[in-house]
Amino acid sequence: MGNKILILDFGSQYTQLIARRVRELGVFSEIQPFHYDLKKILAEPPAGVILSGGPASTLAPGAPRVDKKLFAAGIPILGICYGMQLLTRMLGGRVARSAQREYGNAQLLLAGASPLFAGVRDRSTVWMSHGDSVAALAPGYAVTARSADGAIAAVEDRRNRIFAVQFHPEVVHSREGKKILANFLFAVCRAPRAWSMKNFVEEETAKLRAQCLGKRVVLGVSGGVDSTTLAVLAREALGAKVTSIFVNNGLLRLDEEREVLDNLRRRLKLKVAYVDASRRFLAGLKGIAAPERKRKVIGRTFIDVFYGGLKDFDFLIQGTLYPDVIESNPVQGPSQTIKTHHNRVREVQKLERQGRIIEPFRFLFKDEVRQVARLLGIPADILDRHPFPGPGLAVRVLGAVTPAKLAVLKQADAIFIEELRRSGWYDKVWQAFAVLLPVRSVGVMGDERAYGNVVALRAVTATDGMTADWAALPAEVLDAASRRIVRRIRAVNRVVYDVTSKPPATIEWE
Repeated sequence: MGNKILILDFGSQYTQLIARRVRELGVFSEIQPFHYDLKKILAEPPAGVILSGGPASTLAPGAPRVDKKLFAAGIPILGICYGMQLLTRMLGGRVARSAQREYGNAQLLLAGASPLFAGVRDRSTVWMSHGDSVAALAPGYAVTARSADGAIAAVEDRRNRIFAVQFHPEVVHSREGKKILANFLFAVCRAPRAWSMKNFVEEETAKLRAQCLGKRVVLGVSGGVDSTTLAVLAREALGAKVTSIFVNNGLLRLDEEREVLDNLRRRLKLKVAYVDASRRFLAGLKGIAAPERKRKVIGRTFIDVFYGGLKDFDFLIQGTLYPDVIESNPVQGPSQTIKTHHNRVREVQKLERQGRIIEPFRFLFKDEVRQVARLLGIPADILDRHPFPGPGLAVRVLGAVTPAKLAVLKQADAIFIEELRRSGWYDKVWQAFAVLLPVRSVGVMGDERAYGNVVALRAVTATDGMTADWAALPAEVLDAASRRIVRRIRAVNRVVYDVTSKPPATIEWE
């Protein structure tokens, strides 16, 4: 058996979390679509295979499935959620619609010794998200855990080293989920601990050299952690042959263009071309209120700007992260589109089909990119900046974007961030920003009736951005931000705070 864990993706929003947990445990993981050719799997057998969850029902006609011969290949297998139901049905068991669907936290009641649950406490908290359940076991399988209502939560065929769980051990809400995955990797698969972010940097540097040496390579830089780290990585691999382009789309935060250029040129010594295309972007966005249309216009304009200045490039390197990919409907599995990211639009996909797009970070999360940044020696104040969306403030001005609205939002956002820095809360939250709402409210300012704009403040805590909790900022911090915003921005007379987690919301409002 090989050293890697192969994850077959059935479209779960958590698939990459599985890969990430495996990597955190020091084992290389690779994601492939559920229909990945069995011959390719058997040609280089992995240490183990994980079948992900997914949005489909195994009871539906045409439900995605694997080649049945996989279960007889002698490779250790772990089925998660949909993966458990799938292997149960394919191997002769029965799956049925649950009388009571399980979503959220549940207790895991262990039903006997299992190598998968070694060291796991009885009644440990796990995260459920399913509407179907195993009603009858496949021949040769035994129940190893149930949920509090008696539903089958885990099964195994220890002789053939096939295990399955109904819950999601990869999410942080499953308290001992990482221990369960470690048991599968090391007790069942006997996988070696041979992977690290240092390995990733070395491998991606070598790949860039092999693919791009002697070619004309361009990449867009925004000043954010992802693109800055990518630019430094590309320079390490290719030297001065890389042209980094900073496009001012007019949707940046207050005075951000000056700060970004200083960081990139003076502090990091990168070769950066500056293009002020703010008028072009704003003209393209005029009158457009729908979030998806805004994102697509920005994506198209961004590509047009690149084409306009560079007719003869061989490769465009992007700092796309995995959350961008899965939220824009990935090619890995049958996941549902949540929103289109600016770097996943049609024009980019066309370049991708031509083999001209390189995305070294497409299977990384934000915190993993920060690990790469630290290894590359990028200063802490740059790599610890909060994430900023590619479409910029266009997705924080709800509705049509205008220069006047942008001016209001830039000031409000700057005040909020200043208060977070002043109070020491900036580094305690994952992301924080202001949103200009498309509503107006009545107020009293200077003993006169006022009819002004509403600004929403949002701050979240997260590890990877796939899930997030709203940050319980102290009342005095919110009060200081609110008072300053209303006092200094005449167009605003009301400030509200967003207390919604992800899910059900996304971090951004659009």
